[in-house]
This record gives sequence, C-alpha cells and structure tokens, in this order.
Amino acid sequence: MRDLGRTLIAAAERGPGAEAIVDGALRLNYADWLDRVRRLAGGLDRAGLGRGDHLASVLQNRWQAAALHWACQWLGVISTPLNWRLTPAELDYCLTDSKARAVVFESASAAAVAGAPRAAVLPRISIDGAPGASGAFGALLDGPAATDQPRATPEDVSIMLYTSGTTGRPKGVPRRHRAERAATLAHVAQNGYQRGERCLGVMPLYHTMGVRALLAMALVDGCFVCQPRFDASESLKLIAAERLTCLYLVPTLYHDLLGQSGFDPSAVATVRRLGFAGAPMTEGLLQDVTAAFRPERLVNHYGSSEIYTFTVEPEAARKPGSAGKAGLNQRIRVVPLGTRDPDRRAAPGENGEIIADLASDEAFEGYWNRPDADSRAIVGDWYFTGDTGFFDADGDLYVTGRVDDMIITGGENVAPVEVESVLSLHPLVGEVAVAGVADERWGQRVTAFVCRAAPVTAEELDAHCRNSDLAAFKRPRAYVFAARLPKSPTGKVLRRELVAGTYDLEEDC
Repeated sequence: MRDLGRTLIAAAERGPGAEAIVDGALRLNYADWLDRVRRLAGGLDRAGLGRGDHLASVLQNRWQAAALHWACQWLGVISTPLNWRLTPAELDYCLTDSKARAVVFESASAAAVAGAPRAAVLPRISIDGAPGASGAFGALLDGPAATDQPRATPEDVSIMLYTSGTTGRPKGVPRRHRAERAATLAHVAQNGYQRGERCLGVMPLYHTMGVRALLAMALVDGCFVCQPRFDASESLKLIAAERLTCLYLVPTLYHDLLGQSGFDPSAVATVRRLGFAGAPMTEGLLQDVTAAFRPERLVNHYGSSEIYTFTVEPEAARKPGSAGKAGLNQRIRVVPLGTRDPDRRAAPGENGEIIADLASDEAFEGYWNRPDADSRAIVGDWYFTGDTGFFDADGDLYVTGRVDDMIITGGENVAPVEVESVLSLHPLVGEVAVAGVADERWGQRVTAFVCRAAPVTAEELDAHCRNSDLAAFKRPRAYVFAARLPKSPTGKVLRRELVAGTYDLEEDC
C-alpha cells in the first residue's frame, strides 16, 4: 500500500494542469499544488517537525488547512486537526494529550489558543495575523521545498482525529497511511467517482468525512472547493459557480440546502453523485433530496473515525433507512444488546449492537493513550461500535441509533430513528428528533421534538403515526415544537441536549 505523499505525486504526474483546489480567489492546479505542499513541508521541517511528531491545527476549511494535511503526509508528521470551536479547556486537553509540537490557528480560534495553557509553551503559527502568534504561516512557505521523495511510509501514522467526546474526554484515533489510503480507495469506488470530480469541501477537516473528501479528490485528479464553514446560501452559490459534481454531507446539511428560499434544482444540476453519512437520513428527507437533485447515485455510508466504512447502501432511495451491506474492506455483525461475545449473533430483525472486524484494511489499532477506552470498545478482533441496529431478511443493515439513545418505555425498546422516519413523512414537519424523557410511570416517555414547516398540531401528528405501520407503543406520547434542534458542529442532532431541555421553543408555544 502506497503512502499518501506519493498519492499526491501521482496525481500531479497524471494531471499536472488539472485544477486541484479552489479557495475564494485562489486556484491551483496539481503541479502548483504539489509545489506549494512541498514548500510547506520544507518549512515545517526547518521548524523542527519530523516523523511521529503531532502538528495540531485549529482551522476552518481553508487551503492552508488542506496544505498542512498534505505536508504532514510528506514528512511523516501526524496531522492532528482540532475543532476550531473548542473551548480553551478542551483545546488544552487535546494539545496536552497529543503532545503536540506546534499549533496552527486563525482568528476564529485565537481566543481558545490564548486561553489554553499548553499552547503558551508551543510555537503558535497564525495563518491570518491573529493575535498571540509566535510565527506566521507565510514564513513557512518562503524557504526551499522539501526533498523530491516523501519521508513517510505506509506504516507511519497519518492523522489523529479526536472523537466528539459525547461522554467523558474526547479520544484520539490514530490512523496509519495505509488505512487512510485504503479508506479513500474504498470511498472512490463506493461512490462511483470519475476522473475530474469537483467536490464541495465543507465537511470539517477535523472530521473523517472532510478528510475523506480531500483525499478522494487526489485519487481522481479532482478539485476540492473550500468552504470555510457551512452556510446553505453560500454552498448553493459555490455549487452553481464551480459546477460541482459531487457532495458528501451529513443529512442535516442537505435539509438546510433544500430549505433555502428560492432553491432552484436547475442550479445544482451538475451534481450527479451524492453521499451522506454521520446519521441516518429520514425517509421524508430522502424523498426530497432525490426529487431535488435527481442524482445518478445517492449513497448511504455508515462508519466511524475508528474504521472509516462499516456498510454502504449504493442506492439509498431504493430502500429507505437501509445502511446496506458491509463495505469493500469490512465484515460486520450484530450481537444481542449487553453481550461482550462477538460470536453471539442477533437474529434477523433483532435489535442489537453493531460490531466491526478490526482486521479491515481501513481500521485503527486502538485509541491514543486510552487503554480504558480500548477495553470497552475492543474485544479480540472486533470493535464494538456503540451503535444499535439489525439485519433484515435480505441481510441489509438498519442502524437504529446509539446504545445510549435507545428508549426503554414500559419495558419495551424503541429506536428513535424509526419514529423519526415516520414523522418525517408528514408534509408539515420540517425537522424532527425523538428522545426518551424521564417518566415516573413508563421509565422513559417517547418524545418528539419537531420543527414545523407549517402549522400542525400534536393531535394531527399523532393521527399520522396511528395511520402508519408504527407499533402503538412506539408512538410519541409528547410533542415539543422547537424553533431549532441542538446540533454538533458537523450537523448531528444532540439528543442528550433535548433530554436535558437545551433547546429553544417556538415563540408561540
């Protein structure tokens, strides 16, 4: 398996004049992009960064963030991208835990860097003149380029992403060059990407989806069009102006694109390949996306930072809710809830925990300095995902949520995703999330949090559920009409915040 530095060389040799990256007025072809990456690698080398060192970056999706990632691949430095929205305490933890040797930041993350004690003793490199810097990004590009051949090998660690840390401290997920390349090859194949694709680079580069989009474009001589942070109106402008051909987004972002006033299907007609991941897409949204984009391919990806692909459904609209079958590099199982025995199999239709084979070419080998997390998640050669789901009679996987999200009401298990999908089909429902709220009698009460597209009552929504195939015990017993749903920076709905009451009610509620 080739290292990632040689992957970029190969792209520049195949198509030196092909457009590689766009960021506002900046446009670089592969020959110029390779030159810039090599010069940046030379600057990092002169700054004392070498194989096995961690370089932390706290950046939005700009060309500098993409260039840093590639330069790290050249040197064997471990790219450690961090969420630019982190608090000072969170940033301090990640810098300390990773033993970062330097941090690159911008104005949007300057306050967090200034407030993180660990950052104060590190070289602090600003890309835009932000206060608190000890050096400027531009200076890294001023000297000679790195050597012609990359220093990294396929066995070197390419990247360390930090999980979102929904419970406890975030966990570092180190991944080798060979695993990153295998995951990207599978991504290209599973999406049916063609040479010269043009992709919207808006999923954060501190998230596995953003990294996968960046690397995939190099494999197909494609173009990564940067959008620093998601704004639906700006995304639609970029799709039209840059004639983008593929999107890889979380479902919430598709919802926001379609919800833009004046959305024009003809303006997105160049987009032929769509992919989504990060959360299931409700049946209602799936129908709307299909009608709006009329894609040649609409792919549901299910995976994680630890093992990029678990399963893929290449025709998501054909079988709404299905996450499909194991990806090119994977084997998966569903085991009964509560078991630690990977050889116990749940019956078809039985909801259980999804586990994945660690022998996958895409897999990580364990968390960074977290034997406690390893002992919880890894049993033998199997990774226990913490996700729940079941196989249907055709052997297709349905992901029903997180083990911790499962609602237990009156002794019955209710998967939030199933209820959400039914409610999403009501024409007056804009967005919906379902969670279990504590109830003295039932243990948990199935509660639907609804953002209305137009006036609709709880009674009307209950009638809709009664007229569906949803079992009676799964029907929401309460409806909350919210102005918006709490979400993570990557667009995932945060059910734990709904349960805690952290949401805004509609003004007329």
